[in-house]
Amino acid sequence: MSDNYRNGRVWIVDDDSAIRFVIDRALTKEGFVSEVFSDGESALKKLQSSQPECIISDIKMPGIDGISMLKEIHRDFPEIPVIITTAHSDLMNAVRSYENGSFEYLPKPFDLDECIAIVKKAVTQYRKNAPGTAPGENDASSLSPRGITELIGESQAMQEVYRVIGRISHSNVSVLIMGESGTGKELVARAIYRHSTRNRKPFVALNMAAIPQELIESELFGHEKGSFTGANSQRIGRFEEANTGTLFLDEIGDMPMEAQTRLLRVLENREFYRVGGQTPISVDVRILAATNKNLPEYVKKGLFREDLYFRLNVISIRIPPLRDRADDIKKLTRHFLDNAGKEMNVPPKILREDALEILRTFSWPGNIRQLQNVCRWLTVMAPGQIITPPDLPEELIHPDKRVSSASTIPPEQAPVPEHHAEAAPETERHNDALCPPEEQSQTSPQSQRGILAGSAATCTEWEPILGNWVAQKLTEGNIDIQKEAMDTFEFIMIKEALKYTHGKKLEAARILGIGRNTLTRKLQEFRERFKDN
Repeated sequence: MSDNYRNGRVWIVDDDSAIRFVIDRALTKEGFVSEVFSDGESALKKLQSSQPECIISDIKMPGIDGISMLKEIHRDFPEIPVIITTAHSDLMNAVRSYENGSFEYLPKPFDLDECIAIVKKAVTQYRKNAPGTAPGENDASSLSPRGITELIGESQAMQEVYRVIGRISHSNVSVLIMGESGTGKELVARAIYRHSTRNRKPFVALNMAAIPQELIESELFGHEKGSFTGANSQRIGRFEEANTGTLFLDEIGDMPMEAQTRLLRVLENREFYRVGGQTPISVDVRILAATNKNLPEYVKKGLFREDLYFRLNVISIRIPPLRDRADDIKKLTRHFLDNAGKEMNVPPKILREDALEILRTFSWPGNIRQLQNVCRWLTVMAPGQIITPPDLPEELIHPDKRVSSASTIPPEQAPVPEHHAEAAPETERHNDALCPPEEQSQTSPQSQRGILAGSAATCTEWEPILGNWVAQKLTEGNIDIQKEAMDTFEFIMIKEALKYTHGKKLEAARILGIGRNTLTRKLQEFRERFKDN
C-alpha cells in the first residue's frame, strides 16, 4: 500500500478513555492526525464545521449510539468512511453496520495492527474518491432489521461469518457455504436471505442428498403431465417456486453429474425447460449452495463440474466447527435448554459452571446439532433443575470410550471417495495431538511424572502415567489433586501451542480449540508459571 494516507485526519469516537488513548497513540505513531471524542453528539456537532478523512466509532455510548451516528454521517457526508467497533459483536450489529454504510466492522477486542491497516485503506480510498461522490453500495437504509431469530455466537471464529453476511446484504451473487455437518449452514443461508434485498420474496430450500437421483431434475425444474410414468399432472419445480427470490441447494456435492449440467445452463441462461416441456421458462433466482464436501477435490476426481463450482463459488463462507467456538458454548447451551424447556412445557434446566466446562472442552464431532440434541436429552434425563457433571451423557464425560470418530474431518481436509458416497469417518486422532509418534520411549521414573512436569511422555502411556501420578499423590496425602493436574495440563498445552505457533495467540487458540478470550484469560492465570519457564 502506498503512503497516500500520511497526515490523514482521523476521529476516534468512544466513551472508553483507555480505548481512545490506545488508538490515538497508535495512529499518531503511524503519521495520522487524530482527534478524540467521548460521545457521538460532540462528533456530529464538530462535523458541521470540519470533516475528517476517517471516523472510528464504538456502537454503545451514552446519548446517541454508534449506529444512529453512522446513519447521520452517511446521510450528510457519505464520502467519509466510518469504521464501527463494538464489544457487543453479533450478527445483527454487523449487518446493521454494513446496512447503514460502515466502511468496516471490527469486533472488540481487535488487533491494533489490523485496525491501523483498515484506517490506512479507508483514508487512501477517501483521497482517491473526491468528496461529494454519490453514496456507495453500502447505503441500505431501506432495509430494516427483521425480528427473526439470528445466528448465535460472539466468538472470533463467527465474526468473519457476520462480516461477510453484512457485506453481501445488497448483492445478488451466488454464495457457497462450506462447513462440517451440523454447523448450521442452512441457518447461515436463511440469515443471508433475511438481510438481502429479496427478503420479501420466496425462500425455497432443497436438500440434494434427500432426493432420489431419478427425481432430481423433476424436483428442480418441474415436469409436464405425462412426461414419465407417474406424472399424472403438471408440476411446478423449485426454480419456479423461488422465482424473484432465493433458492438454497443444500448438500450440492451430492448432485449427480447430469443434473449439474442442467443447473449450470440455468445459471448461465436464466431459463430452463420442465421435464417433457417444449417452452422455455425464464427465472430470476439467487442461488445459495451448501456442502460439507471438499469440492475442489471433487472437481479433481471428476465428481463435480469445475465450471459449476466457479459459478456457485462467487462468494464463499466457511462455517467454523463448534470445537473452534468454545466461547459460544455457554450462550448456545442456554438457548437450546430454554427451547427444550418450552418444547416440553417444563422450566428450563440450568447448567452448573463445572458441567459447562466439560461441554467447552468436548470436541463436538456432531457440532451444533449434537449440542442441541444433548440439551434435549438433559431436559428429559437430568434429575434436578441444576445440571451437574454426573448428569451429562457418558460420551461427554468419557469421550475416549466412544467409537473412534471423535475427530470429524474438516471439509478442506476430508478424503474424497472414489465413488459418490459418503467418506468413512476418520479414526480418532487425539493421541497425535498430544505427542508425535516418534516419541515412543521406554517409561522411566522421570517420564512417569512427565505428563505433569512438562517432559515428553509417550501417547500410549498417557493413562498409566497419570494413574501412577495420582496414586503417588494420594499416598503422600495430598488433596485437591484434580485442580493441580488440570492446571498443569492446561499450562503445558498452552505453552506448547504458543511454541508451535511462534507466539501467535490467535493461531494457538484455534489449534487448542478454544476462543481467543479464553486463551487470554488463561495466560493471565499462568503468568507466574510462564516467568519460571
